[in-house]
Amino acid sequence: MVYAILLVLGAVDAAGYSVIAPVVPEIAKATSATPAVIGALIATFPVGMVLGFAVAGEGVKRHRSKPVILAALAVIALGCVGFVLGTGLATYFVARFVMGIGSGGLWIGVTFTALERWPGQEYLRMSRIFSAYSAGGLVGPALGAIHGIHGPFLAYAAIVGAALVLVAFLRAPDESRPVVADRTALRLPGFWAASAAILFTVLALGVVEGVLPLHLAHRLDQTEIGVIYASVSLLVASSAAIAARFSPRRDVLAAAGLITVGLALAGATDTIWLWIVALVLTGTGIGLGNTGSIGMLLESVRPERIVTAMIIWSQIGIAGYLLGPVAAGGIAQWLGFAALGVVPLTAALMLLGVMRSSTAVER
Repeated sequence: MVYAILLVLGAVDAAGYSVIAPVVPEIAKATSATPAVIGALIATFPVGMVLGFAVAGEGVKRHRSKPVILAALAVIALGCVGFVLGTGLATYFVARFVMGIGSGGLWIGVTFTALERWPGQEYLRMSRIFSAYSAGGLVGPALGAIHGIHGPFLAYAAIVGAALVLVAFLRAPDESRPVVADRTALRLPGFWAASAAILFTVLALGVVEGVLPLHLAHRLDQTEIGVIYASVSLLVASSAAIAARFSPRRDVLAAAGLITVGLALAGATDTIWLWIVALVLTGTGIGLGNTGSIGMLLESVRPERIVTAMIIWSQIGIAGYLLGPVAAGGIAQWLGFAALGVVPLTAALMLLGVMRSSTAVER
């Protein structure tokens, strides 16, 4: 029962990431926002998440995870109100930032609930939680397919409210493993390789959800974008779950190739079926990268001493959700969407460099 609740919470959290993707063209149309401004709007979410990670991390160390989860869901609901009642970019920026704070707290609450309850099963449990997050990526675009700006966030707020009720059934564990802070983990080469992997993966997600919909909107409407994104999320969920069968480093290397090719193709073409192929490649890569990156982290840091490493790893990763939309928005505005592949290619080369260096040091 507890694990099922965690999976549901992961899906609810992820829906908050992606609910905005099909709505982006409508926001741009209503506010006359440029791709660069839209990229900045998407980037306020990860900025809020970084703050949420830190606050929730302190909460987890001092209390159990349940109060952290409840507070996080309440903050997400408050952010949704801004999109439901707001009418301008300023309100949307604040609302997206607040939603990010809540999302960061929810991720920490869900993660540490899993780590403290199932010693020895961390990689398997977290791979399934990432799969649930990916499944939530299906719910978000489905909600975003609702016409207009306010409707999708009203529907998402209702789901968050239902999740608050569900958390009431999250019972305290009969026995759990305490987790503690340990800054020595930050000196491990494997930690930095894992951090580079999650940075790359989430950067790709930020490009897909933050800027790419503006390109797709030339040929597709809001509902069609929502349906395509929801379908791709099934691939992300499947690949995230399957990735646990393979070595984390192989998962990450495969993700680097798939994402780079997929995003380059998505930006370079105006053909709908090629967009679908590109999103399939990218979505599969994101699923592999999510699971592979946390697998690399768990290989490097003992789970019972992972608090500090997990918070920093999460903050580095979500920085990609900031860098992706900002970099891709600038590239799209000044060089055109055909040059979009520059962003994942640059990030992939940096990732491969860090992984190579960490392997050399470990040897």
